[in-house]
Amino acid sequence: MRLAGKSALVTGGGAGFGAEIARVFAREGASVVILDLNGEGAAATAAEIGPVARAVTGDVTRAEDIGAAVSAARDNGGALDIVVNNAGWTHRNKPMLEVTEDEFDRLYAINVKSIYHMANACVPVMRAQGGGVILNIGSTAGIRPRPGLTWYNSTKGAVNLLSRSMAVELASDRIRVNCVAPVMGATGLLESFMGLPDTPENRARFIATVPLGRLAEPRDIASACLYLASDEAEFITGTVFEVDGGRTV
Repeated sequence: MRLAGKSALVTGGGAGFGAEIARVFAREGASVVILDLNGEGAAATAAEIGPVARAVTGDVTRAEDIGAAVSAARDNGGALDIVVNNAGWTHRNKPMLEVTEDEFDRLYAINVKSIYHMANACVPVMRAQGGGVILNIGSTAGIRPRPGLTWYNSTKGAVNLLSRSMAVELASDRIRVNCVAPVMGATGLLESFMGLPDTPENRARFIATVPLGRLAEPRDIASACLYLASDEAEFITGTVFEVDGGRTV
């Protein structure tokens, strides 16, 4: 097993990409804490995984909730080897001047400031134990932006770049930091990203722009995270790993 004996914390693990990341990490030997605002979803994922998983209800925009999740991960697995900052949100696809200030603030609080809170909570722990792995879920939206999601795109551009900067700053602490940048996936946010009803016809219009001919699946993102979290990637840090079927080419 590729993560045997590791302890991981996955935010936004109650559904979608995060739930599959948690499942795959547990399958590969890790103890997993799942942090999600949707406590029922987190609990359901943890119950499905079994005794190595624990659910924590919390808001990634609150430093106190992040700190509680870090403590839970240490209690659950005896350390904090891996953090996956997966929780994210988007405003509905619409012209940039129609996005409200509240929507803008929420975007940055969930997609960017949550990583600030997590770094403040997890980096001292990882430093004390001699290293660790941080994975941030960015997006191809921060590499090849399209109209209608301008402010969302900007948050993911921030995540992509801050991952590189964190990697440089934390390398001497043996903390590896990488970013996974998915193309749009079949998750609960799909209609918001498209700004259209999730019909076969509307999906087909977007899929036509992806050379490999489909949306990202949770297994694609989980597999990328598994590799980057494993010792197989011990010399990889500061990368933005595009999992996009060729969308950004």
